[in-house]
Amino acid sequence: MPTNYRLPFFAILFFTSFHVHAQNKVIDLQDVTVSASLLQQQQKETGRNIINISGEEIAKLPVHSLDELLKYIPGVEVQQRGPQGAQSDINIRGGTFQQVLVIIDGVKLNDPITGHFNSYIPINPAGIQRIEILKGAASAIYGSEAVGGVINIITKTFAQTIAKGKTFTAGMSVGENNLWNGNGYFSTSTDKSTLAVSLQTNNAKGEQLRGTTGYFHTTTAVTSFSHQFRNDWRGSLRIAADFRDFNAQNFYTTYGSDTAHEKVNAFWTQMNLHKKTKNGLLNFDMGFKKLKDNFWFNPHSIPNDNRSSLFSSQVYYNWQIQKKYSITPGVQFISKRINSNDRGNHSIAHGAVYTIFRQEWAKDIYTNASLRLDWDERYGAVLIPQINFAWTPNRFTLRAAAGRSIRDGDFTERYNNYNKPLVTSGTIGNPDLLPEKAWNFECGIDYRAHRNWQFRSSYFYSHHKGLIDFAPTPYADMPRKDNLVPGGSYSLAKNIESIRTSGVEFGVLFRKKINQQSNMQAMMGYTYIHSKNKDSIPSFYISSHARHLFNFLFQYTSHSFLIAFNGLYKNRNKAEAASIGAEITSSY
Repeated sequence: MPTNYRLPFFAILFFTSFHVHAQNKVIDLQDVTVSASLLQQQQKETGRNIINISGEEIAKLPVHSLDELLKYIPGVEVQQRGPQGAQSDINIRGGTFQQVLVIIDGVKLNDPITGHFNSYIPINPAGIQRIEILKGAASAIYGSEAVGGVINIITKTFAQTIAKGKTFTAGMSVGENNLWNGNGYFSTSTDKSTLAVSLQTNNAKGEQLRGTTGYFHTTTAVTSFSHQFRNDWRGSLRIAADFRDFNAQNFYTTYGSDTAHEKVNAFWTQMNLHKKTKNGLLNFDMGFKKLKDNFWFNPHSIPNDNRSSLFSSQVYYNWQIQKKYSITPGVQFISKRINSNDRGNHSIAHGAVYTIFRQEWAKDIYTNASLRLDWDERYGAVLIPQINFAWTPNRFTLRAAAGRSIRDGDFTERYNNYNKPLVTSGTIGNPDLLPEKAWNFECGIDYRAHRNWQFRSSYFYSHHKGLIDFAPTPYADMPRKDNLVPGGSYSLAKNIESIRTSGVEFGVLFRKKINQQSNMQAMMGYTYIHSKNKDSIPSFYISSHARHLFNFLFQYTSHSFLIAFNGLYKNRNKAEAASIGAEITSSY
């Protein structure tokens, strides 16, 4: 159960910023271009509900980490276990936190050990050009994990355009409980090359808890480089290191003896090479992630030592056959490995071929169709279709989408506590899990009241079969009892027979450039979600998503003056843990 923290009530802040380049233009909402569906196109043509937030807006928000930013984006629920990037779970449209795919410049980030690490995004906020939130399934494009939604992060170094000049930003804050945060970012660009280096760190001793303190130490260092070669070739490279050491008391259990702490260190390397051709774009992506996770349940316990690696690569060609018609075939390969004293040693290979079709049938009528053949050495081949429709008369957009989604269990869901000699209680993995499969449908209406205003509404429905979640299971019903004890308290990862999720979402977006020195941005959204499960024993993560979610953010900038505020409200199932005297209230 998540632990609550109080933020420091005061802080001494220092910030400096130096820019030498032309000021970016504020984009009109009716002309926003997105790439969350892999193809560059105007948002209104995609047939999907996609929210775009620019790097300029991100830099002005009063947040300390990307997970703190995401919780104020309309329709995104972030369940924070710890402050300032210690750990958070990201949910979209009532799905589990494993059902949200995080992508950095076209490369999948989701960790093979557990979805709890998906919020560890090795990017400095100052280096982000924009973040796109695609709500709903996108497995036909991206494969496993793209079930509830996709968080697509596009950085300035890997962006297809180069802003010539230099940028330097630095900030520092200190406060009570030995809080000290620092952030520095520097980039320099010429006509052909861009180099960026950054360092961000958040630290605090934390308040006194039960037998420990709520401390956290997080540091992320990133170096990236991009160069324009001859014959329209361009290459980009990123190297990042991410170190996190934090209190993890009751992050994963409700035991009074839990005084846990955890260290997660990750190294990330990413490369992109693309070439513009007469009729399209040839693109190569490759990424490699190496992660080490050490978890101590208490100071006297032997730590879980988990070491994972993730390699992913893909090649696709966007062929613009005609102005109104394009086709994008691609291939992808993913390899996952783990070496663990808790989960054992395992590896898995995954491959896919896919094709994306885009067609403008008539004036203001668009379809986007995707077909993907996924192959996994555990579950074999699965065909995943998706089709999106958009009609954009005048100021309106009428959209609809339908498709299939899939997700395979991670190493924690399959093997947690599997390699230990004795387990008296806790969550137990299940190597016999089948992949989740679902059919998803959505429809919506968007209205652009003005070039600066946009109103959105959507209805969505998903029917999941075999959804993976942990549920309380008596010893007698455990499929494997080798290291368990009779009378033990266990939760087993299992495929739930059927989950039906439906809901509605409403959003308001506003962006206005008042003059050369002043601009204003605002986002506001409400989401209602209802999930129905025939199983009499409730699963944990499905029952924990918010039924009602309202979140917003607002910014006003004039010269060197900035006003920014954000907030959220959620209504959810109440939960209690008498053993530690904690509760989750129904309203937050």
